[in-house]
Amino acid sequence: MVTTDYENLLVERLGAEERLARITLNRPDRMNALSPDLLNELDRALHELEEDPAVRVIILRGAGRAFSAGYDLVTPRRSQDYQAAAEGRRSVWRTRTNMVRVSDLYLYLWNMAKITIAEVHGYCIAGGCELAMMTDLVIAADNAKLGHPGTRGLGTSRTAVLWPLIIGMRKSKELLYTGDSISGTEAERIGMVNKAVPAADLESTVLQWANRIAIQAADSLALQKRSVNTYFEQTIYPAIHSATDTDAMYQFTEQAWAWQAKVREVTAPGGPGFKAALDWRDGPYADYRAGKE
Repeated sequence: MVTTDYENLLVERLGAEERLARITLNRPDRMNALSPDLLNELDRALHELEEDPAVRVIILRGAGRAFSAGYDLVTPRRSQDYQAAAEGRRSVWRTRTNMVRVSDLYLYLWNMAKITIAEVHGYCIAGGCELAMMTDLVIAADNAKLGHPGTRGLGTSRTAVLWPLIIGMRKSKELLYTGDSISGTEAERIGMVNKAVPAADLESTVLQWANRIAIQAADSLALQKRSVNTYFEQTIYPAIHSATDTDAMYQFTEQAWAWQAKVREVTAPGGPGFKAALDWRDGPYADYRAGKE
């Protein structure tokens, strides 16, 4: 059964007794960029599925060529922010408030009383990688690309992608300082994802895992999840709140101002367009040339 009352998501019920739910980020023309509307719908869908006693496991995936290339950088709200920055009136208070809303959604996903699995293919970068890392389990295509190029000028990661806890300090700093991406195969090797499989086997592998987990009752699984999450709560909650404040402050750094100025330049009437800003940002690194976050 497919729920159709979303504009940016597809929500399905699958498996025996509809024990599985699958949420598909459905903006394939934008590589599932995380717009405010999409995030609001995701928040609503997660709450509705958490309330459904039949659902035991929730799968999160993306339509088209990518899981998600990150936050939508060309929405009207973003454009207004860049213009406000140009006029010297961008507000730290408003910037932080908007970021906190997203961080609270991610924390809800991390702690909700359902088991969650990210099914990752293609680009899973920037905000898209932040989102995937908040799920309980991650299964990736071996040729997926995971990373956070947003640290090259857009901000810090407001969740640090959970990498310090998942892959340790050294590798976290390497990936965040450079904005580089790694393959699904490498992500499995360092413990960032649970398993990497050939892209052709990704969906069937995720469904196999989800159905195996869903043998247990929903309340039993919720308690299993709670027993593990408790070990990390004293670290994750204050760390993400602090990192969100840092991300808001980053918007006023030299690197961020340079990015904002470049975006205004290339998107002005007659300019080459937004992709030129990504080429300017990523050109020195010689990667992400066709991607957007």
